[in-house]
Formats: sequence, structure tokens, C-alpha cells
Amino acid sequence: MTLLEAQEFAGANGLHSAATPEGLAAIRRPDCAATIWERRPLPRFRQWIDQVAPDRLPRARIVLRADRVCEALVDIAGVCGTPDGPERDLLIDDVSALAAIFANVMRVDYLRLRLDVVRGNACRKFHIDAVTARLVCTYRGTGTQYGIAGDGADPRRVFTVPTGSPIILRGTSWPETPVSGLLHRSPPIEGTGETRLVLVLDPVTDPGQEPDRHLMH
Repeated sequence: MTLLEAQEFAGANGLHSAATPEGLAAIRRPDCAATIWERRPLPRFRQWIDQVAPDRLPRARIVLRADRVCEALVDIAGVCGTPDGPERDLLIDDVSALAAIFANVMRVDYLRLRLDVVRGNACRKFHIDAVTARLVCTYRGTGTQYGIAGDGADPRRVFTVPTGSPIILRGTSWPETPVSGLLHRSPPIEGTGETRLVLVLDPVTDPGQEPDRHLMH
């Protein structure tokens, strides 16, 4: 499919494409079901992260204030044995920046942060998340796939978010919004030998309701 066809599909189905991080705020527009900040990671970062051993990639599931993400990720990377250096710093800084942007867009102080190392078919069925909105950014491997469908069917035309490009998707709990039909999934990679590193951010409106073991103040 050509770039023009993809852009026409996006415009007709509530998918906003942005060239700057400020464009992620488009998720608050009435006609927007998802918004992608299209960007290309630095070649040296791509080369570095693709060569890190899977068991040394940072992994975490935690709830914390958006302004504590950088501090937490430094500790997480150390515990996971992620190789130290400028590229690791770039990853930490980028996740921290996306957390700050997403918290500002969603007007919350706390986020649920997941860094998942995926080597199989996780969430391979097309779906809409049971959240208000979710930010997903794939730092290594194939990006999130999406398409339009209804009545429980899978999309006939499937698109893939570029690696390194964050996407914010509205969920079923977004207020005052009809179901858009924009579905997404993790790409099926079972048996390919591929390893993905995926960041997932969800807004947390009441951190007191979260399990204490996941909280960082």
C-alpha cells in the first residue's frame, strides 16, 4: 500500500498523524480515535537496541508519578543489566519524555508503566483496550498493528506503526465517544525469532486504588 493510500485511510477513520510530539494532543479532538507521532530512531540507537541480549533489555510493570520515571528507569536498567552507555541514556530519556507528554495530554500525575520484552504472540487478537487511552511505543521489533473493523471481524486492511513511533489510542472508557472501529493488536511473531521491546503507558486517576507494591511516590 502506498503512503498516500495509508494517509487517506487514516484521515477517513480518525487516525491523526503528527510530525512533532505536540501532535499527540490531537487525541483530545472529537474526531480523533488515535494519533501517531511518526519519527525515525537514530541509526546508532536502532543498531544498539537490536543487539542487546533479550534477557538484558529493561522490563518493568509499575505505577508511579510521571516526574519519577527517569529515576525509576535508571534503577530498572541497572537491575536488568541493560548495557550502560549513551544509547541506554537515550532510551531512558525518551521513555521519560513520552511519560511527561502523555501525563500532560491525559491531565494526570500518575501513570501505569510497562516495559515488556515480547518473544511470542502477545495480544494477537484485534481489540480496543478497556482504558480511557493508552500510549504504545515499540522500541525494538515490529510495531503495533491496526485497522478498521466492526461486528467482531478482523480488519481487512492492516497497517503497522513504525518502530520508534508512539501511538495514543482511545479505549472503551474514553468519555463521550462512540466506538470508532479502530482496532489494534501486537503483531504475531511466534516462531520468527524476533524480540520486541514495547512501552505501554496508561493514565492513573486514583493511585490509591493501585496495589501498594506497584507504587512509587
